[in-house]
Amino acid sequence: MRQSFLLLLTALLAACGTGSGTGTGQDVPGDGSDSRPYAGIAEGAVLRLVGTEPFWGGTIAGGTFTYTTPENQAGEAAAVTRFAGRGGLSFSGTMGARQLDLVVTPGACSDGMSDRTYPFVATLQLGGEQRQGCAWREGDDLGAAP
Repeated sequence: MRQSFLLLLTALLAACGTGSGTGTGQDVPGDGSDSRPYAGIAEGAVLRLVGTEPFWGGTIAGGTFTYTTPENQAGEAAAVTRFAGRGGLSFSGTMGARQLDLVVTPGACSDGMSDRTYPFVATLQLGGEQRQGCAWREGDDLGAAP
C-alpha cells in the first residue's frame, strides 16, 4: 500500500506541469529549466486543511500535523517531515502505528459544501485510508471564515 501511495505522490507532484513529454526536462511541472523546488508555500507557513466524506481537518505548523475529526475535535498530533517537490509539498510521519503521508499541491479546490475556493488540493494517506480535501495558508483571504 505504501508503494502505491508513493507512486501516487510522485504522479500528483508531477501532474501540475504541461510539458511536452520529450524527455528533455519539459515533462516536469513548471519551467523545465528551473530545478528549484516548489516555493508557493513558505517553510514557516501554517497550513489549514479540510476534507469531506469522511469529514476531517487539520493543521500543519512547526513540523507538527494535527489531525481532527468530528469525533476528535481536539485532534491527534504527529511530527512530520516536509519535502518540497517540483509541483507541491509532501509531509510524512507516523500517527500511532499508521504511516502518514500528506500531499499539498496548488490548484483550485472546493470542499463541496460552501462557496469557498481554496488555493490548494490536499491528499491524505493515513494507514490504509486515503482522504481528499483542500488546504490554505493561515492568513489567506477565503471570504468568510471556514
